[in-house]
Amino acid sequence: MTQPPEGPTADPTAAGVPTCYRHPDRETWIRCQRCDKPICPDCMRDAAVGFQCPDCVKQASKGSRQNRAMYGGERSADPRLTTFVLIGVNALVWLAITATGGRSSWLTHLLALRPVGVCDPGNGSLYDIGEGVCEASGATFQPGFSDGAWWQLLTAAFTHVEIWHVAMNMFALFIFGPVLEGIVGRARFLAIYLVSALAGSVMVVWFSYEFSSTVGASGAIFGLLGALLVVARKGRAQSQWLVQNLVIGVVITVVGWRFISWQGHLGGLVGGALAAAVIAYAPKSRRSLVQWAGLALVLAVLLALALVRDVALS
Repeated sequence: MTQPPEGPTADPTAAGVPTCYRHPDRETWIRCQRCDKPICPDCMRDAAVGFQCPDCVKQASKGSRQNRAMYGGERSADPRLTTFVLIGVNALVWLAITATGGRSSWLTHLLALRPVGVCDPGNGSLYDIGEGVCEASGATFQPGFSDGAWWQLLTAAFTHVEIWHVAMNMFALFIFGPVLEGIVGRARFLAIYLVSALAGSVMVVWFSYEFSSTVGASGAIFGLLGALLVVARKGRAQSQWLVQNLVIGVVITVVGWRFISWQGHLGGLVGGALAAAVIAYAPKSRRSLVQWAGLALVLAVLLALALVRDVALS
């Protein structure tokens, strides 16, 4: 057995005495339970068993449940941010449409969802005439989904003409969006929103009048309602206010069926509920993989349905 050197000039490291990894001048015989590094009293952090060093505690906190949303997504620092971005995009598109002619704007014709294209001679009327004949007559052909304008399946959900329409939809998005993002996280919230919008558009091209024009984020909003109902049921949370809002939405759809796309509302509701079910009921083992694979499958089914309809309309 040896004795450590004594006196003010003694060097603990020279004698083989362990010192704190953060404070080399402090002798210590305590080690981190995770990495086994020596730690002094100032660096000791209470753990379930023994003590851990600050580095291990910081590393563990990054992957802790406190930083995860309810169904495995990363918790949003500000669950309102995605909603504000979506509101901003919708508002900018509405302003651009208003500044370029409103309902007659070229942007409206480009972004609105129309199952089949129409001929626009510029006199306020639209005609069911083929593209070749239409352009030969000097008129403008407004392409639809079946003419290759597949982008309309998504752009229609960001397109509004009347101010009351964009105001109502954005108010609903402001109410429901942050709630859902706070539950599932930012990426999954955005996935649900876009799947809902796409599902509403697919229902429109299947069951709407072929030459009708559909715009608005209502399908995506109904999708958020459907998603909230699913996660509330899964979490056994109070959902009465959601049911009340859904009933109000159904009543408005039924009363204004001539001016409101029930197809978009119903498709969005089903799409949002299905996407949320994939997220909420995924097993905890490899949860993220199952969730994203499930959402990809839902997306593939929607695109396949759109393709079948495209072939039928062409």
